[in-house]
Amino acid sequence: MGARSPALACTVLATCLALAGAVHPGFEVRITQAGLDYARQYGVAVLEKKLSQLRLPDISGDFRVRHVGKVHYEISSLNLRSFHLPNSQISPIPNVGLQVSISSAFAKVDGNWRVKVHFIRDHGSFDLKVENLSIRIGLKLGSDASGKPTADTSDCSTHISDVRIHFSGKLGWLYNLFHSAIESRFRRILESKVCENVVSSVHSELQPYLQTLPVTAKIDAVAGIDYSLVAPPAATAQSLDAGLKGEFFSVAHRSAVPFPPPPLAFPPDHARMVYFGASSYFFNTAGLTYHAAGALVLELTDSMIPKGLGFHLNTSAFSAFVPQLEKMYPDMLMKLRLSAPAAPFLSIDPAGLSLRPVVDIQAYAILPSSSLAPLFLLNLTANVSASIDVKSSRIVGNLTVGRLRLSLKHSDVGPFQVQTLQSIMNILASSILLPRLNARLGQGFPLPLPDRIQLSNVVVQSHQNFLLLGADVHYERRG
Repeated sequence: MGARSPALACTVLATCLALAGAVHPGFEVRITQAGLDYARQYGVAVLEKKLSQLRLPDISGDFRVRHVGKVHYEISSLNLRSFHLPNSQISPIPNVGLQVSISSAFAKVDGNWRVKVHFIRDHGSFDLKVENLSIRIGLKLGSDASGKPTADTSDCSTHISDVRIHFSGKLGWLYNLFHSAIESRFRRILESKVCENVVSSVHSELQPYLQTLPVTAKIDAVAGIDYSLVAPPAATAQSLDAGLKGEFFSVAHRSAVPFPPPPLAFPPDHARMVYFGASSYFFNTAGLTYHAAGALVLELTDSMIPKGLGFHLNTSAFSAFVPQLEKMYPDMLMKLRLSAPAAPFLSIDPAGLSLRPVVDIQAYAILPSSSLAPLFLLNLTANVSASIDVKSSRIVGNLTVGRLRLSLKHSDVGPFQVQTLQSIMNILASSILLPRLNARLGQGFPLPLPDRIQLSNVVVQSHQNFLLLGADVHYERRG
């Protein structure tokens, strides 16, 4: 028992460390079978174009033909007139990657032949048809040191069922005597060339395109978003899933986030080509970053009050609610400094998105010398609901404010009934603060998309601890 206890303790410790080291994504992407099929169409079209440009080598050799003797032949100037890949499918293979299967492919080749039998020489042309060609490609997906996705071929096999060749010319009949041997040789060459081209296309086309997926997205002078992969993309029976860090960070100084991302439980919905899971962690790191940078501050002056309100930010207007102002600071302009004492925290559940921000409102009188005299400090809380949408491949938001609650934290002008300021604060919040916030949220934040991808048919659903964004995709070809 004594010998087993240390081993057991080590096992438990290793398990705990492994669990502690597990990283949940703050943002997850799921490509469904419909999305994979859409990508397959473009990928196979690129491969078809590449294969139609194959350069085939000349073929030469010697054969013995009964009653004729030794025959030397040369097949040259092979021209691949067409290469078609009419049927294809793509399948995610769990814990492996992706498999692309192409069937019923066909091609046409023409060229020249030259033959020498004893002292007789002749030449002519030929036509060759390749039918029932099948290709099977295995794709292994990974990630590089920067967190970008990578792709490589794990295997490739090509099988040609039928090759038919017809020679024309005076001695074309001679070729037709051993055409099966030539067809067999051509079959081996073409099968090898197809897989060489597949490997080359993955390296030259697919891999560079995957590298266009942004690892970081700069939002403004304050913040950016980290969209790096936390693990290689994983294939399941019905989809391809990729976990991204999904974290806002400070451009000036990046620091660790003091809370972990929650686990995301995607629903079994595959109606759209792609789904994005934006966790509460994703949104809350935004609030944390902007708060730490001092960006959640607004200084409100009289010049910012809309003309139509018929209201001025001065001690005369506020003296109706705070009588001491008229005596202490008669007819002076005021400034309100709104700041968040803590980062706002967004909650997401099936009912929707909500937050309960806390705002400190410090009121000042602007003295004739332009210096500021503190008047009072209010604490404001509100129930706020949020709606999220996707426009032009960006996450955009809009806030709706419920009832505001005011309390007095400190007064330099004596006691007063803070509830009397409720109507003014409602006006300031609805006419100035909320429009500014919604204007910024309306600019949105970019989704992690590779080049030339546009989204359509967007659906938005709220789930426990994350927001699910589903969409179809459209690839915009270069002009």
